[in-house]
Amino acid sequence: MDKYNEALKGYITDLNDETVKQSVEKILRDNLAKNSNTEVYKFLFGCIDLTTLKTTDSNTSVAAFTKRVNDFENEHPDMKNVAAICVYPNFAEIVRMNLEVSSVNIACVSAGFPSSQTFSEIKVAETSMAVADGADEIDIVINVGDFLSGEYEEMCDEIEEIKEACRTAHMKVILETGALKTASNIKKAAILSMYSGADFIKTSTGKLEPAATLEAAYVMCQAIKEYYEKTGRKVGFKPAGGIVTSEDAVKYYCIVSEILGKEWLTRDLFRIGASRLANNLLTSIAGKDIKFF
Repeated sequence: MDKYNEALKGYITDLNDETVKQSVEKILRDNLAKNSNTEVYKFLFGCIDLTTLKTTDSNTSVAAFTKRVNDFENEHPDMKNVAAICVYPNFAEIVRMNLEVSSVNIACVSAGFPSSQTFSEIKVAETSMAVADGADEIDIVINVGDFLSGEYEEMCDEIEEIKEACRTAHMKVILETGALKTASNIKKAAILSMYSGADFIKTSTGKLEPAATLEAAYVMCQAIKEYYEKTGRKVGFKPAGGIVTSEDAVKYYCIVSEILGKEWLTRDLFRIGASRLANNLLTSIAGKDIKFF
């Protein structure tokens, strides 16, 4: 038995999807109403990876996007800014040249995003180039085909290579949970990704349906908790894809809070990948329609 299957043996991975669904429903029933408040909205805003991943992105549009983050700092000094700006890797330098806010990181999707279907050498090179251009964080996608084929060694070895190319940058590993389909698969992919060096595990690219789901979040947070109990290493969690409304975001907050606790309620361990969510949270905070970004 290889070391990856050996690692999985230490965890309960035979999960029942209906049981997971019922557990999520109970968490929301007990916690959603009390957490739907301005304090939580402000916290969630500060955890956003503000994202632009469009075919039409250009140096000009990304520079303007970055400028809005700078402007927010000046126009809303009473609030924390977003946690990061997330762009394609070829725009890392543009963000670095225009970003004036030291508290906001530069995140790049990399390594063959969103399909992860390219040569490992290209994934490593792309990651290394993004970091050299200023990326503080790298979001990569597991090779879903390898995982579903049971080729865990190939998948994990590649993640480890990319992790090395990240150098000091944090690596977020996207499971693409919609393609994994079952709670058992999601649990296994989460464990293997953490075992291979993920600093964060992330639900989805947002390019495949279904994207983030609360059930996937529940399973991933349970995996993070168990991994921490076994290793002492804290891995962050990032839901992404289709999280639009303030209520959507609060639901994920409830799951993280209940499973992982207050220790994980920091932007160092909890992020939300979103583009439209920021304005909706600002609207909920202000009590009036705001379209800042």
